[in-house]
Formats: sequence, C-alpha cells, structure tokens
Amino acid sequence: MTLSHIYKQRRRRGPARRIGRSLAFVLPVVLVLSGTLAVTSVNWSGSQDSVLTASAESVPSRTEAKAPAAHEVLRHRLLRELQEKDPSAALTHLQQEVDRRPSLAKHCGSIARSLGKAAVRAYGPARAQSYARPVCDTAFASGVAATL
Repeated sequence: MTLSHIYKQRRRRGPARRIGRSLAFVLPVVLVLSGTLAVTSVNWSGSQDSVLTASAESVPSRTEAKAPAAHEVLRHRLLRELQEKDPSAALTHLQQEVDRRPSLAKHCGSIARSLGKAAVRAYGPARAQSYARPVCDTAFASGVAATL
C-alpha cells in the first residue's frame, strides 16, 4: 500500500466524515452556551427584582400584602360593630354569618372569644357578661372570663 492509496481511501469517506467533524465541533459549543444561558436565567439571589428570571409568569412581590382571610375580615368588622353598637348586635351578626357561610364555623369560637375580650375592655366585666349567650358554644363568655 502506498501513501497515495491511503490518502484516496480517506477521501472516499467524504460527507459523513465532514458532518461528523462539524457536529463534534458545534455540539459542545451549543451545549456550553445553552447551559450558560440556563444558569444565568435562574434567579439565584432570591430577590424578585432580578433582570433575568427563570419564567415569564408574573410573581407577586413580597411587598404586596396578601388579602386577609374571610374570618379575619369578619372579626374586624364585628369588633368595629361591637364598639359602635353593642356586643349583642355583633354576636347576632356572627351567628348569621356562620349560618350563611359554614366554612366560618371553625373560626367562630376564636372570633367570639375576641368579641368577649373586646366587650370587657369597652363595657367592663359585669356588663360584658350580661351580653353572653350560646353563640359558638359560649365562646363569648369564655373570652369575657379570660380577661378577668
């Protein structure tokens, strides 16, 4: 075998060999670039104001306050009503809300205890106890008793 014969044999492998060599060069470059882009697109700092983010979804920032739960809204409304009117009206509306929205039943006791404590602060222990009635298993009365 002569040197020219070996050279001709290598040339006959032609297009497949050229494609293989091209892929051998291009594929690692593509993998490195895509990996680099993937790493830079992740927000590693933990802050929300990063220029590069991993997703296009809008994420609520930490500064945006979450809406208060329904039972907390009801608690604040009833406490305000207790101050403006009397504990009897607040307890009546508490019972009506629990009847209307049964999902509030698990919070009824804590709301009634809060009303009892607020009634003692507003009216004194004796007068606050006079408003007690069996709303949410006498939780109002236990709230009154807890402040004594």
